[in-house]
Amino acid sequence: MEVLHYPETTFEKLPVTIFEDAGEGAVSVAYEIAELIRSKQEKGEQAVLGLATGSSPIGVYKELIRLHREEGLSFDNVITFNLDEYYPMQPDELQSYVHFMHEQLFNHIDIRPENIHIPDGTLPVEKVKEYCLAYEQKIKACGGLDLQLLGIGRTGHIGFNEPGSSINSATRLVKLDPLTITDAAKDFIKEEYVPLRALTMGVGTIMKARQIILLAWGEGKAKILQETVEGKISDEVPASFLQQHPQVQVVVDKWAGLELTRIKTPWLVGMCLWDDSLIRRAVIWLSLKMHKPILKLTDEDYKDGSLSDLLAEAGNAYALNIKVFNTIQHTITGWPGGKPNSNDTQRPERATPALKRSLIFSPHPDDDVISMGGTLLRLVDQGHDVHVAYQTSGNLAVFDDDARRYADFALGFAEKLNLGVATMQQQHADVVEFLKHKKLGEEDSALVQEIKALIRRGEAAAACRFCGVKEQNVHFMNMPFYETGQVKKKPLGEADIQAVVDILQEIRPHQIFAAGDLRDPHGTHRVCLDAIFAALARLKGKEAWLDDCYLWLYRGAWQEWDVEEIEMAVPISPEELMRKRKAIFKHQSQKDSAVFPGNDKREFWQRSEDRNHATAKLYDQLGLTEYEAIEAFVRHRF
Repeated sequence: MEVLHYPETTFEKLPVTIFEDAGEGAVSVAYEIAELIRSKQEKGEQAVLGLATGSSPIGVYKELIRLHREEGLSFDNVITFNLDEYYPMQPDELQSYVHFMHEQLFNHIDIRPENIHIPDGTLPVEKVKEYCLAYEQKIKACGGLDLQLLGIGRTGHIGFNEPGSSINSATRLVKLDPLTITDAAKDFIKEEYVPLRALTMGVGTIMKARQIILLAWGEGKAKILQETVEGKISDEVPASFLQQHPQVQVVVDKWAGLELTRIKTPWLVGMCLWDDSLIRRAVIWLSLKMHKPILKLTDEDYKDGSLSDLLAEAGNAYALNIKVFNTIQHTITGWPGGKPNSNDTQRPERATPALKRSLIFSPHPDDDVISMGGTLLRLVDQGHDVHVAYQTSGNLAVFDDDARRYADFALGFAEKLNLGVATMQQQHADVVEFLKHKKLGEEDSALVQEIKALIRRGEAAAACRFCGVKEQNVHFMNMPFYETGQVKKKPLGEADIQAVVDILQEIRPHQIFAAGDLRDPHGTHRVCLDAIFAALARLKGKEAWLDDCYLWLYRGAWQEWDVEEIEMAVPISPEELMRKRKAIFKHQSQKDSAVFPGNDKREFWQRSEDRNHATAKLYDQLGLTEYEAIEAFVRHRF
């Protein structure tokens, strides 16, 4: 279990432990909870746990289940109180926290049903106040919470204590912040289906717990975590109240910790071990902070920017500036497949072979053109053998109405040409009947799933045709982990990895492009990338072609690489940007309003263009050539 060690810092007002990944952090927390339970058992006492829902604690619950099944951990002496529940909400609804807790934990352990307490979302509103008072009394009657497990929302909420909550607040009915509602939409399909209110333990209730563990995983939590840990105590960030608790642990993965001062700008904390990567980051930071191109930075700028230590090591600003400027300049290339017959010493891609087999993995059927459409077009235009592999069907991201519309078209087409009309009429009737009675969050029927998959498949094929990709070079993988008919996916399995292995062995690419966009709100990008990493690890040392294969990671609709991370920057002209936009437009089911828009209301083509423009602007601010737009990539060494 790898705990990442960084210099101690006075910036942090809460103790933070950073793990290499979320899985290791979750296991550590589960062990601590198990130790509490066992110590209480030895004393003949009950362990009173405050539990959280959402994605953050799932790994903890998974490990607790393993400890119960494989190591005999009993929950017979455990009493639980959950933080919150949507209101109104029936306990049998897929989105209810009653359903969540039983599915993720309670159904798999030996806890007594009478020891489980979850706020009741079925109560009439006039009885809510009395119920909340009783919930508080039950906690007190059990001796208070021994340990409270927390996640953190992007508004800084703990439980559903949104900005404006008092440190003394108790269990109550609250209204949800618009950002919280947006984040919850992935579970409810549409924002308008998300309840506007919730029942939640108050901040005051949470603060009475004898021990608190706050979990945060992923880059999406990095900013609010930094505000919580390093910022002032404020009701605008309710999680910041935890700074006043005597026994808090903050457990995060390296991605959630990216905005912490000791990681993002460690030179502000103390002495650094300077390597090329950290030097580059510091100089770019200083350039942007001083609003000066890199080559105009002076010794005084370095001293004023708390970088005297770097200046002392480098000797002077002039040499340092040139070194970093040249490094960034060498990331820029109009030849993402390598420039033939050229000196490639300072280029991100190799000159040989002149024409490469390029394999683009796209987690969803539109990530390729959204994330790297300009580069894809450039590769095709420059004669490379471009393949696109769509890892999932993307059927979850199609509206029911679109499925009905295409079913109507199929029936009309069959009737017009007199092709299997009776069969088509029956299939059409099945689709109409299912959609008419479909419940919120219910799994689509097999036929509806297939229709939605065909919609996405047709759009992806149309975009590839527009970009000039050969028809035989378009691959639809339909990885099994995704095909559940629900937002919740299956874990990555052997069949998923083997599907990636098979396509790699079939194509034997000289370069691979894959999505490194880990803020994807439904987690598909992470699973797809893990499958690629696992497949490459399996093939390494066994396939000679892999020894001369580069893996480039792009980012898509949800985030972009920080400029100091970029290793290949592909300039996009205004004409190419328009071609990219038209390729994205081929994905009509995602146009105007997508099923899973995340917290960004812009259409995907707008996000993409704005991000590409922003990257080009950053290069311009650093003193590099001014371009219309830039697509960025980081090379992963495997």
